[in-house]
Amino acid sequence: MNLSDFREDYQRGALDRAALDANPLEQFEAWFREATGERSQSRWRKIGVALHKLWSAICNHRPADINAMTLATVDAAGKPSTRTVLLKTVDERGFIFFTNFDSRKGRELAENPSAALTFFWSDLERQVCVAGSVTKLLAAESENYFKTRPRGSQIGAWASRQSEIVPDRAALEAKWCELEKKFPGVVPLPPNWGGFILKPERIEFWQGRPSRLHDRFQYSLQADGSWKIERLSP
Repeated sequence: MNLSDFREDYQRGALDRAALDANPLEQFEAWFREATGERSQSRWRKIGVALHKLWSAICNHRPADINAMTLATVDAAGKPSTRTVLLKTVDERGFIFFTNFDSRKGRELAENPSAALTFFWSDLERQVCVAGSVTKLLAAESENYFKTRPRGSQIGAWASRQSEIVPDRAALEAKWCELEKKFPGVVPLPPNWGGFILKPERIEFWQGRPSRLHDRFQYSLQADGSWKIERLSP
């Protein structure tokens, strides 16, 4: 399979040093709002994004989850793995997501509490890369979030022994039905399920540009808690 002809010249935006917020989390939230369409954009950017979405609709392409992010972890032997998870909160502590603590990512984060995240918003030709240390969210906060999940998802968190081998789908569905009967009312928080906080130590903002001369700016956390901003070569 030859993929050499799959090319796109990015032309929907630019990123200037003067436009960056001093706080990368504030900058991320600004970009996230633009990705969701909540923040006003320039007339030409709006037209470009609208045309991209129209073409995607014509081609029957389902829009991606805006809060989807690639999570990279490393096990004790130094072997990496990645998967897509959903960002649920970003605040002054960092980036928060939820999962099964016994899953592959949960075990790897227990062995090596460092991870990286990547967001890619094709409509805006933007990418954000985050790296830092990971800690567990307080159980009370995980429980508060768990209560907001649909009942089916709550039962699914109990039914799935995430990342373990199962004989077939029938066994998984049978377990779900068993637990639905076990919890006819409120579904409690599973003891092996909850949130993680990735505290960023490095955040990079990438804006696609023509001729592969992309704009890249990296925020690096300094010892005094401030952020150093540097332009990176594309």
